[in-house]
Amino acid sequence: MTATPVPYRVIDRRRETSDTVTLRLDPVAEALPGFVPGQFAMVYAFGRGEIPVSVSSIGTTGVLAHTIRRVGAVSDGLYEARVGDVLGVRGPYGTGWELEKALGQDVLVVAGGIGLAPLRPLITDAIADAQAYGRINVLVGARTPDDLVCRAETRLWPTTYTEVTVDRPDAHWTGEVGLVTRLLDRARFAPDSTTAFVCGPEPMIRATARDLAHRGVPRERIRVSLERNMRCATGHCGHCQLGPLLLCRDGPVVGWDQAEHLLSVKEL
Repeated sequence: MTATPVPYRVIDRRRETSDTVTLRLDPVAEALPGFVPGQFAMVYAFGRGEIPVSVSSIGTTGVLAHTIRRVGAVSDGLYEARVGDVLGVRGPYGTGWELEKALGQDVLVVAGGIGLAPLRPLITDAIADAQAYGRINVLVGARTPDDLVCRAETRLWPTTYTEVTVDRPDAHWTGEVGLVTRLLDRARFAPDSTTAFVCGPEPMIRATARDLAHRGVPRERIRVSLERNMRCATGHCGHCQLGPLLLCRDGPVVGWDQAEHLLSVKEL
């Protein structure tokens, strides 16, 4: 882990939606060490600043991918980056999904919107070593078809069950319509021997985790990724505090047994 940004060059830019891109970054010199699925980096746009972005792909040669939605000045700068541009990256930070703790169990992935991006490397790893796990289910939800990311990959994932649903279909949509939690009835998993991985908007995380716990998935085996305002990424500034947790250090991935009561507290 480094607290000083190191240069990474954009080697590929893939447009995901009207406001979201995936950038593949290659280290200009030495690569940052040891990213695991679920962790994040602080990505720096020169002249704009830096923001935390989860890794959406981890290459064996140090190449990283980050999926970025433009929502402010810094993310605008990153969204506008083109192949050949150089960005700053520091990390890795935070906790990972810990897929290795699901060995021998069913794997259930539930993603909402851009929340699929941090889950993508976990899905890739699980599929690559599918014999080490039970059934693998991937459930994806988005507001509209135009908000779906990783669309080409999703159709090709060789899982036990993969389904995509949208809240508001367009005239060309032929898939499922409704909340992603509706797909849980069709997924094939044994609750008492399942590890679930959930990422997306906070209301979706709460609804999904509560549904899974009600079905019998142990709370500590429901892994959720939480988002707060991370600035220093080293646990010093306190901006990402959620109850006793500093999410840049103790998260972003935590068990539902920790997160449930914290997310039930309404901010004043």
